[in-house]
Amino acid sequence: MAMIHFDDSLAIISDLKIANFKTKKLYLCDSLGYRLAQDIITDHNSPAYPTSAMDGYAFAHKDISLGRLTISSINPAGTSLNDTVKEGYCIKTFTGSLMPEGSDTLIPIENVTVEGNEIIINQTVPQGFSVRAIGENYAQNQCLISKGTKIDIAQIGVMASLNIVLPLVYEKPKVSIISTGSELLELGETQTNDAQIRSSNNYILEAIAKKYDGVAVQHGCIADDKESITQAIADAMDQSDIVVTTGGVSVGDFDFVKDVIVELGYDVLIKGVRIKPGQHIMIARKGDKFIIGLPGFAYSSTVTALLYLVPLIAKLQKGNCALQTLKATLAEPFIKRAKKTEFTACNITLVEGKYKVDFKDKKVGTSAILTNMLGDIALLVTDENETNKEIGEEVSVLLLG
Repeated sequence: MAMIHFDDSLAIISDLKIANFKTKKLYLCDSLGYRLAQDIITDHNSPAYPTSAMDGYAFAHKDISLGRLTISSINPAGTSLNDTVKEGYCIKTFTGSLMPEGSDTLIPIENVTVEGNEIIINQTVPQGFSVRAIGENYAQNQCLISKGTKIDIAQIGVMASLNIVLPLVYEKPKVSIISTGSELLELGETQTNDAQIRSSNNYILEAIAKKYDGVAVQHGCIADDKESITQAIADAMDQSDIVVTTGGVSVGDFDFVKDVIVELGYDVLIKGVRIKPGQHIMIARKGDKFIIGLPGFAYSSTVTALLYLVPLIAKLQKGNCALQTLKATLAEPFIKRAKKTEFTACNITLVEGKYKVDFKDKKVGTSAILTNMLGDIALLVTDENETNKEIGEEVSVLLLG
């Protein structure tokens, strides 16, 4: 399978069809951050009746010319009032109270002087002032929140007002993470020889899965042994929707992951993309389950996880990828180093409403330099046909959410 253009690889992910989306009901406040699997449709008008928007006095606006009105009763919020407003009278009414029958206007407390059981109107108001009309907030049978919307604070409040206790949501996909490499040490594990290195890939991938709405399942580091890798991936697939591996997808003698994926019966969707870093990425599926084989170098695996894992997590819950591409201006020159689509870590700042990028403290070297991801960074994206760029040129950058 020949390496493909980056745009073609994204199209493959975008065009994926999911047969069965997983859904569940969650208690309202526990649904924060999930995506709705139902349309939220109103079953009533809000408000259902004309309602006071302030504390004041409800009256018939035609009586405003009288200048003085008699207070006939008090109308607290949440109570049923049988009194009606008669000519020359008003009823003291509070925020959220239903407007009494016979009234069409509310005059605020600040606009009147109270003398005994009467009010003197010091400042007039137009007809209908401070009265919430029927359906001002929403009308009956209106779709307020569409299926697929990510639930945030406003959605929680609106659903509460509709007495939705258990909204139906798409399950966040479970993402199993496996790092392969006999040289890798887990957190806290003692180093016994100079060839061993501390694993970071599985932890940054767990963080990416959590940050971008997946449920991470950590499987740790597996030695470069085909039998162990096969068992680890098979076990991971039994309990997850996506398995992400790092290492073992290149062309070395101990790169077993690419073979294991095929032997486990997965259909290969992508095997090699003309990108830098991470050209040996591999993506396969079986039904609605996916395996993403990422390179072993830390910067490579991080970038490729952002490019492919993040949109796949969104795909499995009918969402949109959280990463955004926009235009920025170069504050220093850029040297194009490969005839591939390159993703170069850069510093990004917002200056007078415009994004600018530079490469201060960013090292040039292999795809293992994870420290280039520190700071307020984005990824400068250059297509395989682009060349070096000068200060002031407009470039495309990928914001990381």
